[in-house]
Parts: sequence; structure tokens; C-alpha cells
Amino acid sequence: MIFITILILIVAKALPVLNTNISSVHFFRIISIVFIVTGFLSFNTLYLETIGTGIGIYSGLFHVTQISQFIETFFYLIVGLLLIGWPQIITKVNKVKYYLTDKYSTDYSLIILFSSLGSSLLISSYDLISLYLSIELQSFGLYVLSTLYRNSESSTKSGLKYFLLGGLSSAIILLGSGIVYSYTGTTSFESIYLLNSINDLSFPLSSLGGTEYFLQGLTLGLLLIFIGFLFKIAAAPLHNWSPDVYDGTPTIVTMYLTILPKIAIFMFLLEITTHFGISHGPLNIGSFEIYTSFLVESSIYKLLLITSISSLIIGSVLGLSQVKIKRLLAYSTISHIGFILLALLINTEQSIDSFLFYILQYTITNLNLFLIILALTYTHKMNNLNYISDLKNLFFSNPLLSLCLCVCLFSMAGIPPLIGFFSKQFVLYAAIQNGFYLTAILAIIVSVISASYYLKIVKLLISENETFTKIESITENENENEANSSDLTSSSLSANKDSYGVLSLIIELTNVHSFIISTLTLILLLFFIKPSLILNSTQLLSLSLFYT
Repeated sequence: MIFITILILIVAKALPVLNTNISSVHFFRIISIVFIVTGFLSFNTLYLETIGTGIGIYSGLFHVTQISQFIETFFYLIVGLLLIGWPQIITKVNKVKYYLTDKYSTDYSLIILFSSLGSSLLISSYDLISLYLSIELQSFGLYVLSTLYRNSESSTKSGLKYFLLGGLSSAIILLGSGIVYSYTGTTSFESIYLLNSINDLSFPLSSLGGTEYFLQGLTLGLLLIFIGFLFKIAAAPLHNWSPDVYDGTPTIVTMYLTILPKIAIFMFLLEITTHFGISHGPLNIGSFEIYTSFLVESSIYKLLLITSISSLIIGSVLGLSQVKIKRLLAYSTISHIGFILLALLINTEQSIDSFLFYILQYTITNLNLFLIILALTYTHKMNNLNYISDLKNLFFSNPLLSLCLCVCLFSMAGIPPLIGFFSKQFVLYAAIQNGFYLTAILAIIVSVISASYYLKIVKLLISENETFTKIESITENENENEANSSDLTSSSLSANKDSYGVLSLIIELTNVHSFIISTLTLILLLFFIKPSLILNSTQLLSLSLFYT
């Protein structure tokens, strides 16, 4: 359905008669409706018994499983929610600086559609060819979206950096795919899994060097593929690009970058790790003590363990020194990636359950957080919120949005009874149950550390400005009001003084935007009342990996 929509919209864009009559608002609304309808159609085809262990489509290039179908349904709904209010947000945020014409906004709506199609295909990829085509289709759209503000030097710089480093990670993935193909002679993951299991069983019992040579080549290729994907999700120590890119790109694009591409990549990593059967303990067979899938799986396990611990430490510690809000959220994302990778490398029914649940709650929380930041941006300053100090005293001028922001921050910090607490609890419980005691202790420590910079934002929201800060704010806002008076209409803008005498620009929040924020905030708050709605789904999906 998404592919058909792309063809129809391209034709509509190419024909002058239709192109002049369809605005960017119509394009965005059509695409958002298509994603929501596609999500419901995907959910309607989620038959657990029929799908079973999976259904191969398009000559085995893609593999539809219960997990891939469920995640695609969730993915489509999230993209639909993200795009519903996009045109109004762009119009309000860019009213003063970097305003996008209707023509360019229409082009970007199609780019989002292409990138989302790549993410959807990556979730179900089951071949090296479809894997690379999907990740590139996703990535090229993200490179263009990063330069959404064409007149902004920081946006262009971030887009160029993202393109160069993203191209490097794609080259690493392509190199790994080439090595795997050269040693296996096939691009199908099913054949690769089969060859690995056969050679792995013969390796400890054989003195022939051919099997060892094959496993070493396969291990090298898979490690390069994993490194390329870990680079793309900004897992430490391959994270250096993400704070700069997230800070320089428009906030509305940063919201897309931090959520949707990571969902698709994590689902692919789940596919690889579960089929290779990563184990962290020895398996005794007769007089031999071997590791399940000795060379390949132990190497992937070590790589995931290193990146998980590094992400936990770096994301929490380096976030303490950040003064820009999007750089802080970038390091917060790195810390959450550490938790997700920890659940992934344990590779048990319980850990995969926590892995899926963590991804769901991270997506909901992060989406709500960025929507609130966008709302605070165009309702108060009509410019990007760059620094954490820009949030100072906003509680008194907009208490409802500030409370919603506090709920999101508390959830990300893991404070009960919010949904973020349960996700971290499940990951830590799975780690302790499987002997990862030191890693669990480390995760608890870094969670406490990361909670400090979340609480710092909460403190700024309710803190009072000093007298000289008030005077400077009045002067700056009055100057901005005079300079931009020609661009602002009385129907959407009013100048009000708050209780501290600060002149602030107030723009009404759109109904769709406010409805999405309130709904997501209620999910974060009230999850503990009826947790079975989500937990039962993730438990069934986890069990389907091991018992179907």
C-alpha cells in the first residue's frame, strides 16, 4: 500500500494540473492517513497460527514473522501520528527563520514516505541484497531530511556530516556482506544459518582446517555488518556523530531520527542474534566442552556486551556536561541503547520480552518528549530551543506542557510507577536471572547518574529567573516582537506578560498536536493500571521465537 501511494503521489507531483491544486498540507495528511490505515491492515493480517515460524515472500528476499508483523503495525501507527501535525508545526516553527515554501514541504513529505518504506522493508529483510537496499532506501531519505532548513548553516553542516559518516557505515555493511557471500556462496540468511550450524557441529570434532577457515570468514563478515548497524544506531563507542547531527538538524527531523530508523535496525539485529543462538555459557557434549555456535556467536556476543557497557557508561556520564537540550537527549538515547543491547545479548525468552517492551516504551516516550519540545518552541519563542536554560521558568507560563514534559523525563529516568521504570526493571531482572550481576549493578548506577540530568531540567522548569535575566528577556522579546510584527497575524499570535512581567509570544497549540501529547502522556502515566495490554503481546512474541 505504501509503494502504491508513492507511485500515485509521484504522478500527482509530476502533473502540473494536479500539482498546483494539491498543497503540502494535503500531501502530509494523505500520507499520514495512508500510514494509519496500513497499520490497521497490518494488524488485521496478524494471524499467529497461520504465520507460524514465518512466511517467505518475493523469492525469500523477505521473511514475514509474528514479530515483524507486529512491529510493522506499531511502526506504521507511530509514523502516522508523527506526520499528522507536521505541516502546522513546520509553518509555526519556521515563521521567523528558515521558512520552507509549500513546494519544498511537498518534496519532503515524499522523502519521508520513501525513508519509512525502507525501514518497513528492513524489518522483514531475509537476504543480504534486500538488507542493503532497505538500509540505503531508509538512509538516503534521512540524509536529505537532515538538511530540512536549507538556509541554516548548522542544518546543512549536520546533514553533510550525517551523509559522510552514514556512507561510511553503509560501506562497512557492504564489505561485511561481500565477505559473507564470498565464504558461503549465498545471500540468503536461511542458507547462511544452515551452513553455520552444520560447520559449527563439525568444527570441534574435526582436525580439518577448512571448517575453521569458513567460520573465521563468516565471523568477520557478520561482525562488520553488526558494526555498521551499531554505527547507524549510534551505539558507543561509535556514537560521536549523533550529538552533533541531532543538535544541528531541525527538531522535527531529530524526532524522526531518534525513533524510527532505530526500530528497524533493532529488529534486524534481533533476527540475527536469535537465529545464531547466542549463548554465554559452555555446552558439554561428551568429553568436549564447546560453546553453542562456537566462533560466530561468541564473537557477536562479545561485541554486543562491549557496546552495551560502553553505551551505558558514555551515555550517562557525558550527558552530565551538556548544556544543549538536543545534545543531552542524544546522550540519553545512547544510554537507552545500552539497555536495549543488554536485553538483546542475553537472548532468553524473558530478555527478548524486555527487549521488545523497552523498544515500545522508548518510542512512545521519545515521541512525546519531542512533540512537547516542539510545542514549547512555537508557543513561546518561535525558534529552536537550543539550550537547556531556555526551559527556565516555563512552568509558570505553560504549566500543562511543563507537567507533560516532567512526566516524560521521569519515565526516561525510570521513576515508578511510570512505564520507563518497568522497562528498566524487566531488563535488569533478566540480566540478574542469567548471571549478569556486574552488568546489572553498572546499569543501576548509570541509571541514577542519568536521572540527575533529567532532574536538572525539571528544576529549571520551575526555577525563578533573576532580576537582570527578566530585564534582558523583556528587551529581547520586545525587539523580536517589533522585528517580526509584519509576519505575525493577530489571529494566531498575542503578546502577553506573565506574572513576572516578561513579554512572551503566545501561539495557539493545534488541536491534533495537543491531542497526541495528552494521549501519549496518559499512556506513560496509567500503564501500571492495565499493563497486560502490552506485556501479553510482547510475551507472546518472545515465546514465538523459541517455541514455534
